[in-house]
Amino acid sequence: MLENKLSRHYWHMIAHRTELPANNDFLVLKWAHGDIVVFNDADDLIVFDNLCPHRGTRFFIEPAGNAPAYCPYHGWSYRNGEVRVPNPERFKPCDLTRARLNKFQVDWCGDFLFFAIEPCMSLVDQLGETTTTLEDISFNISGRSDLNQYDFECNWRIALENALEPYHIDLIHTDSLGVLKLQDGENKFYGLNSEWRAEVGDERLAKRLKTMRRLFSIDFQYEGYLSLYIFPYAMLSSTFGYSYSLQNFFPSAQAGHTHFASRLLTVPTPAASVAATSAFFESTAKVNRQVFNEDHDICRRVSLSALETHDILSETEEKVRHFRNALQQVRTTT
Repeated sequence: MLENKLSRHYWHMIAHRTELPANNDFLVLKWAHGDIVVFNDADDLIVFDNLCPHRGTRFFIEPAGNAPAYCPYHGWSYRNGEVRVPNPERFKPCDLTRARLNKFQVDWCGDFLFFAIEPCMSLVDQLGETTTTLEDISFNISGRSDLNQYDFECNWRIALENALEPYHIDLIHTDSLGVLKLQDGENKFYGLNSEWRAEVGDERLAKRLKTMRRLFSIDFQYEGYLSLYIFPYAMLSSTFGYSYSLQNFFPSAQAGHTHFASRLLTVPTPAASVAATSAFFESTAKVNRQVFNEDHDICRRVSLSALETHDILSETEEKVRHFRNALQQVRTTT
């Protein structure tokens, strides 16, 4: 099955280091195989399946927060790299060395964290030339200010294809993303990944955005709209590099649903600008949520079968064509 190949054999962009700065910080996302937990274990970020190795109780039920990895059912816990079992003498018939978290492999691109189950290649090979841009972005992020999770009522491929193409923006995002009047821009393709950069066509808004540069302490910026597709399930987008939206479009066990998650990642600001940038980040999060709701509303109208039967694509849907070719490449790879 395609989704099983993608999930098991490729690296998945999951978090930024600054989202979990303190011991016991956690983040929970969902995909077809259950939960994915990112957990700060004494400054070591690990990723696991959220199941206690005893009887499979979930450690965390909130989407994010700060709490020990503690199972409330029988008191098992995990800290400092070890599973802690109360009264281990009661388990004499069992081999407690088998009591381990189901942890996934992890790797880093700059300060972006990736996880994998059984990757078919290294993270560097999977990212290719996208690596440099991701690293530059990662070192210009200071934290998370918004976390938004819910299910799209459509297949993950429909949701992701929508995120890949700007053809729909003027009709679907008239009062949100559409106000930027984005130009046609340029697509670039790096192996399985892709990138779109487009100038802001509204001259007054573009000028205003340029003047905001003084409010931020950044050394990487694209003065326009930047959208990166990180194969297979992630998108990273930004306007002028003043914040970044990290989106995951994870498959669900139900073919007609997508486990969607977005984070607004903030950039560093000098102390004198905190009040102004806080208001900016709050406004950006509100607009982003509006954009994703608008995407959801239109995506739920697209037929799942159309993914295989409708292939008339415009020049502005070039990234969709590249995405479909990438999936076909995965299908034919043993």
